[in-house]
Amino acid sequence: MQHCYRQSIRILTVLMVFWLLIGSVGTHIHGAPAAAKGAQAQQSSLIDAVLVVDVSNSMKTSDTNKVGNEAMKMFIDMLSAQGDKVGIVAYTDKVQREKALLKIQSPADKQDLKDFIDGLDRGPYTDIAVGVREAVKVLQNGSDPGHEPMIVLLADGNNDFNKSSGRTQSESDKELDGAVAEAKAAGIPIYTIGLNADGKLNKAPLEDLAKQTGAKSFSTSSANDLPQILSEIFASHLKLKIVPVQSMTGNGSFQEVTVNVPNASVLEANISIMSANPVTAELVNPSGDKVAIPSDDVILSKSKSYSLIKLLTPAEGDWKLRVKGADKDKIDINLVFNYDLELEMDPIAVKSYKPGDDVKIGAYLTSNGQKLPNDELYTNMSAVLLVKDIDSGKTEEIKLNNTGDKFEGTFSFSEAHDYELKVRAEEKSFYRESTPVTLSAKGKAGAVTPAPAQPNNPTTVEEEKPFPWLIVVISAIGLAVVAAAAYFVAAAVKKANRGFVGQIVIEIRDENTNEKSFPQYKKLTSFKGKFSLHQLLQLAPELKETEKIVFTPAKGDRIMLRNTSAAPIEKSGRAVDATTGLELKSGDRVTLPLQHIDKTIFIEYLV
Repeated sequence: MQHCYRQSIRILTVLMVFWLLIGSVGTHIHGAPAAAKGAQAQQSSLIDAVLVVDVSNSMKTSDTNKVGNEAMKMFIDMLSAQGDKVGIVAYTDKVQREKALLKIQSPADKQDLKDFIDGLDRGPYTDIAVGVREAVKVLQNGSDPGHEPMIVLLADGNNDFNKSSGRTQSESDKELDGAVAEAKAAGIPIYTIGLNADGKLNKAPLEDLAKQTGAKSFSTSSANDLPQILSEIFASHLKLKIVPVQSMTGNGSFQEVTVNVPNASVLEANISIMSANPVTAELVNPSGDKVAIPSDDVILSKSKSYSLIKLLTPAEGDWKLRVKGADKDKIDINLVFNYDLELEMDPIAVKSYKPGDDVKIGAYLTSNGQKLPNDELYTNMSAVLLVKDIDSGKTEEIKLNNTGDKFEGTFSFSEAHDYELKVRAEEKSFYRESTPVTLSAKGKAGAVTPAPAQPNNPTTVEEEKPFPWLIVVISAIGLAVVAAAAYFVAAAVKKANRGFVGQIVIEIRDENTNEKSFPQYKKLTSFKGKFSLHQLLQLAPELKETEKIVFTPAKGDRIMLRNTSAAPIEKSGRAVDATTGLELKSGDRVTLPLQHIDKTIFIEYLV
């Protein structure tokens, strides 16, 4: 009882502090200057991407050279060195293989994703709706609210249904429409790359998918197009621009091009090099010093189709890239920068406007939520105010003045309509747009908020009443008792309904033949509270002893394995006691030699 009382007092204290904080935060947010609001904003430069690829047998002709695989690998290499999350869905008329969103924290994580892509196999039949629907689910279940979600679909646009399944085109279209509607509602653009090696590409559905979700559609039959396509997708999603770099024809000797890093706000510079044969590259920084490739601040990624050099926080100025290619080989070079920049508008008063009223517009760049202190970045920038008349649908651009550390201008209401305003600022390597603001000019002339009525007779002012302390104290005690009870109930419910993250990879080896099954990737996001290995194995009768292998969620994106079966759990070749629980983090592998059947189960947990 005493413990419950102490717990109740703690809860009451937390609630009171919470209320005070809410009041304080509310006061500060509503009355804060733009810079203070900007400090609370999260940067949106990180990506949560799901790569979706058609692995049906038809792709043997529409993608003979596995351009789709090369495209996915190059996209992964272009992503930030740390922080982005990537998932992969390979589909036929079902999800063939899947990798849940993996947070990139090292080059090894990128290599893990690329190895997964290289291991994809073909299968019969095709149903685009299956792949898109699963990709949307992956993002809905695992996307970070502070990241930019996106889907990249690689396919030939054709469906091929299994006649015995009874699946029809109209059923597939209905399912696809539902998935697209969910993607639109969640702000998930679906970029499409049509693969056309056999000339049978069905472009229309792929273009429609991209158009409906505000994305772009591309088509190719050659890996030579990959740098341009992937650069455009990457740039479009992060509001960047592709910076042209001089192409060249190989002559067996080093040839030099200039890569200009325009300012100190560049987080990464992605230099993609495409040639029919391997190339050799050298790099010289703006100080004239040769920089090793790779090195601490230079990452080199290679494939059979491309080379990608990523400069991390590169020094501002002219870098020299020296490339040596085979004689007469065409060498294409693309450059995309990644910035830690956003564009904020000065707050605009929300009040009753009328035609003829003017509104002052101001906008400025921020980095990590703070107003950019370095005004050099503004030197080559221009900005416009984009105005949309919501009533008529008409749009117009109003040029803003660049004051050296800000963009300024004036907007005049011309009609008694509602308007959406946002600022777009750009230079040759990137652009940014501010969050749209909606204003109305439908108010009456001179309309003001009426002041509260004042009493005419001072003697009629209501007598001040004492503060009702007794009522407050009694209410607080009652609230504390209710909160304490709710706390214990909520804790029990939360524990029973706690969700999982990541996936478990399962392989089963037959000890009689020594054959190992194909890896099965089991997503965990559909489970709550706990599940058994038997459930994960789809209740296979011969594996019934796995009912006593139970998983529950643990802190820090980990899971707890409890084993009450007769089979031992082995980790790193040694038996471990998991009767009270064995915590698994991402990448941990355990082995389960079954006792009632000659099979061994290999389990790997991935986040």
